[in-house]
Amino acid sequence: MGNHKLRGKDLKIINYKTNRAKSLAIDIMSMHYKHISKKERLNILKAVKENPDEYLDDPILGVLADEFSEKQQLKVREEVQLLRELGDFKVFGRKHISSNAYQQMELAMSLPIVERGALMPDAHMGYGLPIGGVLATKNAVIPYGVGVDIGCRMSLSVFDTQPEYLKRNGYQFKLALQEKTNFGSGGKLNINQEHEVLDRKEFEATSLLRQLHSKAVHQLGTSGSGNHFVEFGEVELHSGNDLGMPEGNYLGLLSHSGSRGFGAAIARHYTDVAKNQCLLPRQAQHFAWLDMNSEEGQEYWLSMNLAGDYAKACHDQIHANLCRHLGIESVVKIENHHNFAWKETGLAGEELIVHRKGATPAAKGELGIIPGSMATDGYIVRGKGESSGLFSAAHGAGRKMSRSQARNNYTNSALKKVLNSQGVTLIGGGVDEAPIAYKDLNEVMASQKDLVDIIGKFAPKMVRMDKG
Repeated sequence: MGNHKLRGKDLKIINYKTNRAKSLAIDIMSMHYKHISKKERLNILKAVKENPDEYLDDPILGVLADEFSEKQQLKVREEVQLLRELGDFKVFGRKHISSNAYQQMELAMSLPIVERGALMPDAHMGYGLPIGGVLATKNAVIPYGVGVDIGCRMSLSVFDTQPEYLKRNGYQFKLALQEKTNFGSGGKLNINQEHEVLDRKEFEATSLLRQLHSKAVHQLGTSGSGNHFVEFGEVELHSGNDLGMPEGNYLGLLSHSGSRGFGAAIARHYTDVAKNQCLLPRQAQHFAWLDMNSEEGQEYWLSMNLAGDYAKACHDQIHANLCRHLGIESVVKIENHHNFAWKETGLAGEELIVHRKGATPAAKGELGIIPGSMATDGYIVRGKGESSGLFSAAHGAGRKMSRSQARNNYTNSALKKVLNSQGVTLIGGGVDEAPIAYKDLNEVMASQKDLVDIIGKFAPKMVRMDKG
């Protein structure tokens, strides 16, 4: 098995000279080509080195081809004045973070608009800013620094009811999740819904928002695919939890989703606008930004905030529809965005745009939820207001396997054993979201003790995901 692994000396033989080229090659091969032989992988890498222009448009190998393409390097030299010397950023839990995510953050810190940055311990590779990256910019917003799922968030309702109530009424809870939630693209609920967000005047502010209004109406109260979920479980509150509830165990309802197709369309549109206005080198194109003083920057900011409010409205409806159907009423609600940008005041008193792409706001005293997986506990946290972390924390355990890797390395029967051992009922979902695909959340939490205090836990017991 050791002979199957690519090493720096193997790449040196095929004339890979720079550390960046070697690192990119090893990461790409381990993530996307691990099931072919070492010789085949070296042949691919040699072909990219010798004929880079043929691979520039390849979605996987393109970034590596950039390292060798004379045409691309000429273009980069024309555009490189947009970049600057690498800025410093604080890293929490470096041992948990892959080199490709770290390199993405390094590239982000070279942008001239960037003032400060931080990398959370659940960080992993994304598009543009890594998931778990926090970036503070001066008078500029990066659509891909927010991400495609604008306003993706957590929402937890706590009920003054013992967790045993779920066990005694399991069938009714399962039926409620099946009938009153909906997942995936294009889905809608077959019930009449109203929410004040749909009447907001901002929907008339741009032609794009006017076009997207019907989509927002259609998808209200639904959830996305992938790692989005709605689940009932057991809440354990510690003493001094700041929730006005005594320590103990309670029934809880936790949801994770964002702004659906509405937010995705906004993200795609303004990312294209930014790329056309901000001519960055290929490897940095996803960091294209909009000036906050420009018309386009103001349009995106308005649209992003509307999408964030819409994401909250979807969670409001999910919780209201389930509670109404089951005849239960929450006494406490905790919620937070983790794909968004905020105007915040920096240490020097200046206003900065803080992008949190897969990161939880953690200002002093601010409450949030950091979930585990479908079969592992999550945490209710209170922010410590740590400035070196840009008042942020992790947003989950963070993936350690891609979806395809999880599917290739795990089975449904193995997943069922894990779920049974934890007493979890899964409706939908699949092995691509199995606990094995994620880092150990307890290790992640240990790496961010300076960022948050733990005031409670959430153990999932009945989980609804896409395809259920």
